[in-house]
Amino acid sequence: MKIVVLLKQTFDTEEKIIVEEGRVKEEGATYVINPYDEYAVEEAIRQRDLYGGSVSVVSVGPERVGEALRTALAMGADEATLIADDHLEDELGVARALAAYIQGQEADLVLGGNFSVDNGAGAVAVQVAELLGLPHITSVTKLTVEGRSVRAERDAEGDAELVETTLPAVITAQQGLNEPRYPSLPGIMKAKRKPLHRLTLEQLGLAPADVVPLVRRIDVRAPDARRTGRILQGELTEQVRALIHYLQHEDKVIH
Repeated sequence: MKIVVLLKQTFDTEEKIIVEEGRVKEEGATYVINPYDEYAVEEAIRQRDLYGGSVSVVSVGPERVGEALRTALAMGADEATLIADDHLEDELGVARALAAYIQGQEADLVLGGNFSVDNGAGAVAVQVAELLGLPHITSVTKLTVEGRSVRAERDAEGDAELVETTLPAVITAQQGLNEPRYPSLPGIMKAKRKPLHRLTLEQLGLAPADVVPLVRRIDVRAPDARRTGRILQGELTEQVRALIHYLQHEDKVIH
């Protein structure tokens, strides 16, 4: 079974993030595999180990993304491909680049994360499925593949939904699907010998007009500093008056 994993490198949300001039400052920032994509990599490795085949990991981005791809190789993926582009951020443009790559792979199963922790749109994998004309199941917490049949349990906002489809298909991984492994030392050493290919948009047959952004990011800013809470004193009626005063004149959330 040929499995392709869509991977994104994101900044580590557990580290301090500095925003300057409407962008996350890359200098000094720590970047990791998008946590939801780790579930996708792990599931791909498990399915390959069950049924044979190979796992290819692909990402779009600048050269630093190669570090995340090497981590996926150390986890157990067989090969990786970086579609090198320093400026492509629009989800549809990224999806078009990934779809162009997958078209030449004859993939049976495409796995991705449910969404990325930086943008949180959850759009790329679904758009890839649409561009390729493939069925997709999102937010999957349990996956069973038998022959060409796929049975998935997906998170439906606290409930569970059972969905069936056939391969080839696109699946996005939700937390709970598995427990991603840590790269072992032997895995890290083997990753250095595994192929990491680099492609350009031109090599995929895409012209600049094919990936023109349809959405423009205007600004990015850090959340306002959290203020300390207030304890309202006095009788209940006094507390209500004080609460209304704060909401009207200081927080300005009611008029």
